[in-house]
Amino acid sequence: MKNGKVWVGDQVYDRGTGRNAIVTDVRGGIYLIRPLHGGGQQWTVSGDDCLEVNVPRE
Repeated sequence: MKNGKVWVGDQVYDRGTGRNAIVTDVRGGIYLIRPLHGGGQQWTVSGDDCLEVNVPRE
């Protein structure tokens, strides 16, 4: 977390998709996230209101 907000490297729960993920990039308020395991397609989330931090990056 950075300044109390979701940030790159945080493990999050995406309430919109019902999936756990890792934040890989943040640009202009758009979050690029990827699945925790097994690779797979990345997706974007507009804003952090539907993201819940499970494990913050150290």
